[in-house]
Amino acid sequence: MSPSADLASSLSTLPAPSLRRLRVRVTPPAERHLRDGHPWLYDTSISEVDGEGAPGDFAVVFDRKNRFLSIGLYDPTSPIRVRMLHAGKPAPIDAAWFRARSANARTLRAPLEDPDRPRTDGYRLVNGESDGFPGLVVDRYAETLVVKLYTPGWIPHLPVLLPALLEVQPADRLVLRLNRSMRREPAFLHGLTDGQILFGPPLASPVVFSENGLRFEADPLHGQKTGFFLDQRENRSRVEELSRGREVLNVFSYTGGFSLYAARGGARSVTSVDLSAPAIAGVERNFALNMDVPRVRSCPHHPVVGDAFDVLSGLAQSQRRFGLVVLDPPMFAQSKSQVEPALEAYRRLCRMGLAVLESGGTLVQASCSARVPAEAFFSALEETADAAGRPLRDIQCTAHAVDHPARFLESSYLKCLFATA
Repeated sequence: MSPSADLASSLSTLPAPSLRRLRVRVTPPAERHLRDGHPWLYDTSISEVDGEGAPGDFAVVFDRKNRFLSIGLYDPTSPIRVRMLHAGKPAPIDAAWFRARSANARTLRAPLEDPDRPRTDGYRLVNGESDGFPGLVVDRYAETLVVKLYTPGWIPHLPVLLPALLEVQPADRLVLRLNRSMRREPAFLHGLTDGQILFGPPLASPVVFSENGLRFEADPLHGQKTGFFLDQRENRSRVEELSRGREVLNVFSYTGGFSLYAARGGARSVTSVDLSAPAIAGVERNFALNMDVPRVRSCPHHPVVGDAFDVLSGLAQSQRRFGLVVLDPPMFAQSKSQVEPALEAYRRLCRMGLAVLESGGTLVQASCSARVPAEAFFSALEETADAAGRPLRDIQCTAHAVDHPARFLESSYLKCLFATA
């Protein structure tokens, strides 16, 4: 069966998009936000809608003078009731539209595949709202594409969207991932399942891809996110540049991205810490994939399974010190009420990281909590370091890489501090 026929078969149970357009009016503040380019319309901001909509219906938003404002995907299952696709002059949302949007996203990532750079065939191809596909991301791992949906609003449009995407970025395999909230609503999935291979050969083992010349494995079917944390690629490169001759500690290592870069950068040794034994096993497999790299082969690697705070405490008590400490924890704040506890957790991590950092060493601390403002995060770390008598110097603050554009406030989640202490 050809890829197109295979894909069509996988999507044959899906409903066709409704021909009906929902007519929506919004509150004045929401109208201003939409004019400013915000891609979300919350249910509380809708003042009028002419009927009941199903996931994936097109919702057309009009302003107070009955003029077209924008069009988006309706989702009655979410407080984000409409995710905006297009604003300005009316335009058909069809295969050509999807193809053009996909091509724009592909062009933005072209520098990652510059033939003069080390090979990179693992990156985010579509970054949701910031690439004009609200509630949908596409990650590339070599010849496998992973499409992750965050709203059932995309489901009726997959038979048109996915072929258009594949015209722009051909692939040997296409995997579907569904976020947790969608999996709790099987009635809206129309037979689709998380980890379903929409076309291509089955996966008996992880996919291996390249990032800046290093090889990593990703598990597109069951791994966190879509199988790997692609967003830290540029920060991993910075760690490589800072690792020569140093003992490096990578806490919350997952499958060892920072660890491999540190080893290739000439680290004297690398210690990887994660609570998950399978993740630590993944670190060791990734080291094994890169044994042809002399510095990786010669670098002593110490994998540790354990709670990050417990391990850091134990290392401090034993007077262990490192020249470079990486602290890259999971999301600490999922709601506004969790911001202050999250900042306190970042402060605690900072204190514990400094306690095992040798004088003049480099602290690398990241946050992926969108709810925590970058200014508050960086200020908390600087204040903590000052209070500990280890003021930060040579500070560099980084954010999103080219394949993770952030075009509105809520999409700007990643921040990372590099500093000498």
